[in-house]
Amino acid sequence: MLIVIPDDNPPVINGTVALERLHRLGEVRLYTSDAADPAVLAERLREADVAVNIRARSCFTDEVLAKCPKLRLISIWGTGTDNFDLKAAAARGVAVTNTPGANAIAVAEHTIALLLAVTKRIVPADNTTRQGEWSRNLVVQLRRKRLGLIGTGLIGREVAAMAKGLGMEVVAWTFHPNQSLAASVGLRYIELEELLSSSDVISLHLRATKETQHFLSRERLALMKPTAFLVNTARGALVDEAALTECLRDGKIAGAAMDVFETEPLPRTHPFAALPNTVITPHSAGMTPEVIETGLAMVVENIENFLKGIPTHLCTPPKG
Repeated sequence: MLIVIPDDNPPVINGTVALERLHRLGEVRLYTSDAADPAVLAERLREADVAVNIRARSCFTDEVLAKCPKLRLISIWGTGTDNFDLKAAAARGVAVTNTPGANAIAVAEHTIALLLAVTKRIVPADNTTRQGEWSRNLVVQLRRKRLGLIGTGLIGREVAAMAKGLGMEVVAWTFHPNQSLAASVGLRYIELEELLSSSDVISLHLRATKETQHFLSRERLALMKPTAFLVNTARGALVDEAALTECLRDGKIAGAAMDVFETEPLPRTHPFAALPNTVITPHSAGMTPEVIETGLAMVVENIENFLKGIPTHLCTPPKG
């Protein structure tokens, strides 16, 4: 069996225990350069039985899959599947697995860190203090403020628990409300329009799909209070960035903190980089040693279980 890792760039799996485990399952080919070019990705996977996807820049389209006739499983390091044509994979008999929950705590912690940084104006305060200024501006007190979660999956519910620890009221909207979850976490589901218009902080936790492309559109952003803040640690495609830029420039919302963007890496000339009311980080919310170790172990376990005929964490079932 040939296992191909086409896109370990920057390196994540190279030199790890997980890679040693893969070598015990079959022949392994590891590529440490980018595979964002579909032709490069297809060529690297042409003879593969199993692929391990590290980077979301590698797009597994139907055209790529058509050139990989032996491929039966793609094991993703991560939870996102927006770089996959899952219907095409299922039709071609290719199973796709991911690693849900591996990064939930780390991303939730980063979400809260961004929430605190943007509402407390930590970055500008640090910058001006280093320059010899002593700007003691008023900032937001979070206790009794309303946090509106859009999405209550594994990450969203961790954020809810942490926000409750700060004394925030937590409300939520999601495509599939879970009332038992709401009771256990201590949140309340409300209509989306009410959440957008009443929340002091809005935090995004949806998957990137065709349905959620620009979920926060110009019209929905316009519902937010001028004193409200937006936090996005999910996917950049969820937000209309042009509309958000206008809102931030014109003071229609107070600020935004983001770890994800429509174009990554974020271009140096992007308006977000010049706005004083933003906090931006380089899609690094899930980058902890614990997340990497746990996620890579799940990648290998998903392959092992698939080979045993008991697949785990399937995003789409194999054909038949």
